[in-house]
Amino acid sequence: MLFSSNVIGVEISPHGVVCALTGGNAASPRVERVAQASFAPNTLQVSLREQNILNPEAFVAGLKSAYNLLLCRSDRVSVSLPDATCRIMLIDLEGRFKNRAEALDLIRWKLKKSIPLDSADTHLDYQQLTVRENGDLALMVAVVSRTVISQYEDLITQAGLSPARIDCNTFNICRLFDSRLSLHNNCVLVSFYDSTLSVVAFADGIPEFIRSKYLSGTQATDSRVYMEINSSLLVYKERFPDRSVQTVFYLAAPEVAVNFQEMVGEATGLIPVLLETKSAVTPGNSAPADKTSLFPCTASIGAALRSY
Repeated sequence: MLFSSNVIGVEISPHGVVCALTGGNAASPRVERVAQASFAPNTLQVSLREQNILNPEAFVAGLKSAYNLLLCRSDRVSVSLPDATCRIMLIDLEGRFKNRAEALDLIRWKLKKSIPLDSADTHLDYQQLTVRENGDLALMVAVVSRTVISQYEDLITQAGLSPARIDCNTFNICRLFDSRLSLHNNCVLVSFYDSTLSVVAFADGIPEFIRSKYLSGTQATDSRVYMEINSSLLVYKERFPDRSVQTVFYLAAPEVAVNFQEMVGEATGLIPVLLETKSAVTPGNSAPADKTSLFPCTASIGAALRSY
């Protein structure tokens, strides 16, 4: 389906804001224009529990600056936040539920001992992935602090924008490359994006393992990253000892992609396949076409695709 208007994705990080104006369709997205604005130091600090935005005025000014450069009339945006602002859990839930409210109550009860936030400050959301052979529902659950998410929503609105959807970078990366990932029954994606290492394993096209870690100040090729990859794969293997990974994909900045591939290959014993933002989209006349310029827009483009 083609859309009559373009869609805006916005990625927010401690460094600043990246906006992507997209068009086309879900099968063949087109990037019309991108824009960026940097934050002054100490404008934003990623946290699961505490308010992230330390300097609201600088945040609003930076967001307005990047958005205005898009020269777009629409004020509806899909927002991508660092993974460390939330917790993602994969659970199985017995039985069925009548409605969304009942589902959230059941999830809250099941996770009451593992939710990392005070119950009064916890916001839950979920997506049904599949129905198991025994009738259980496989769900992906997102847990976020109301304090954290409300501050983002309020200040994005204060900037004159309407946040239609908000989720995290790893989801948006997976969304951008879904056409590649969905071709493989059992595969693993290892990504290092905006100081966050993510390992996502898919079985029959369904996520069955997700682990992400915010490694502020760490380079993609540091030994710590290698140790975290190994640790994640070990946990995955312990949970699914009979699972045979057939394909490993990886994502990293172009300047470190070769060395990161070697690291991932050593950890997995397979030859990793590179995912490039440049290959997943068609650049319009006013958008950059080179891989170095498009890579920092990966999450914002993926966020925009959620509205397709």
